[in-house]
Amino acid sequence: MSHNVFTVYQEHAFAPFIRALGKGKNGTRPLTLTESQTAMKMIMAGEVEPVQLGAFLMLMRVKEETREELAGFILGVQESLAVPSNIQVDLDWSSYAGKRRHLPWFLLATLLLAENGIKVFMHGESGHTSGRVYTQSVLRYFNLTDAKNFDEVKQQLEQQNFCYMSLEYLSPKLHEIINLRSLMGLRSPVHTLARMINPCRAPYVMQGIFHPNYRQVHQEAALLIEQPHLAVFKGDGGESERDPDVECVVQSVHQGELLEEVWAPIFPQRHIKEESMQPELLVGLWRGEVQDEYAEGAVYGTAAIALRLLGKAGSVAEAQKMAFEMWQSRNKDKYQSVV
Repeated sequence: MSHNVFTVYQEHAFAPFIRALGKGKNGTRPLTLTESQTAMKMIMAGEVEPVQLGAFLMLMRVKEETREELAGFILGVQESLAVPSNIQVDLDWSSYAGKRRHLPWFLLATLLLAENGIKVFMHGESGHTSGRVYTQSVLRYFNLTDAKNFDEVKQQLEQQNFCYMSLEYLSPKLHEIINLRSLMGLRSPVHTLARMINPCRAPYVMQGIFHPNYRQVHQEAALLIEQPHLAVFKGDGGESERDPDVECVVQSVHQGELLEEVWAPIFPQRHIKEESMQPELLVGLWRGEVQDEYAEGAVYGTAAIALRLLGKAGSVAEAQKMAFEMWQSRNKDKYQSVV
């Protein structure tokens, strides 16, 4: 009688994705859009072992994601999110990087847009990198609270045209993964992916990145997922905030067309960065109690990019003029410091 001495192991369904990324320098290949979408759906459903997730994230981090991989990841996450269809958003705005050199002046740009009738949904994360100021932590200075569920999202958008939701409540799984940074010592593709999930399917998406070479990846991924309108640019600290002292290249997507515009510096000379970041200055600037040329330029300069994206202005010059006039005519008494 013969005996089979070989043990047959059944391969885990996620293993082929790791193998594709890590099979040596000659056997390694990027994932297709469909593979990336399937892999992310498995991750979001908790069908992947922790060791597999760690290997997958770090292999992807080393090689950097392609536009097809990023597009697939976005679609996989979007399928996993249970977002009510009755939430109306004009502009999706992500805030994941945190600020370390300047205060998050872009928050004032979003509030300025909201004051002028544009519904802005902001999502982000806080605390994954030490020494940074995150949007969620400064909302209280404007007497704003972050939304914990989609009923609150809908209510806040209807009442004030602005809402911030933390990834912790938007997608607990992505929140868990993004906070692996302290364990891994590296950022993972989730930091890139989270910026583009556009959970409420807003027709317009505002993107700030830190590394300029990521502009095209974001732009082309948006094209693959058929995002109608998107603008991506190198923002201060990696947030969607224009540095008014330097040239800004904005790459965009409009109904399947890829475009690029160069925005000249607002100011002829560079400003000295603020000595310390005091969040109460955010409200002070809105109220006109604080004078800061750089900060004001960052606010209306950032708002101008959004207005151009939204099709509210026919040119860069017109967008900047419109944003500046909005800023000058803002309701300075709208926000009272509560801290």
